[in-house]
Amino acid sequence: MSDELLVVRCQLGERDAFAELVRRWHPAVERYVGRMLGRTDDDVVQEIWLAVFKGLPKLRRQDRFTPWLFAIARRAVMNRLRDAYARPDAEPIDDVAGDDEADAVVNREALAGALAALPAREREVLLLFYLEDLPLDACAQICAVPVGTVKSRLNRARRLLRQELVRKGYEA
Repeated sequence: MSDELLVVRCQLGERDAFAELVRRWHPAVERYVGRMLGRTDDDVVQEIWLAVFKGLPKLRRQDRFTPWLFAIARRAVMNRLRDAYARPDAEPIDDVAGDDEADAVVNREALAGALAALPAREREVLLLFYLEDLPLDACAQICAVPVGTVKSRLNRARRLLRQELVRKGYEA
């Protein structure tokens, strides 16, 4: 069953449909929150699902459920990361020598640590685009910025991630 149909069923008041929607999307929401905050936070995840439950009746474009869900998740995470977003952007860095292809396999812990070291804005677009596999326009809608800004943040995030991995002893 498609997400669009589940949303319509939820809007009609079917509890089983909402339970199915939560089952389907809870791992992605939990993963997003955990990676953005650097730790799991059940309170934030619960806030997100409460906002989804309250907001579903007002959702007019059921086909845009995924960006809408991640926009809610983003707002909840931003409330927790307000200090990180309030800091000015870091100065641009020079690109690290090396090609864009991964030459070595990096273990998950090192990658998670390197992701956690990224500024919140850059980490967010990496998570949405690569790990949640959302298209650029959905990332832009979630982050409330133009697509060009998402592209530049992705580019900067890749450079910062590569630099962080090199700093930790992995070759880029």
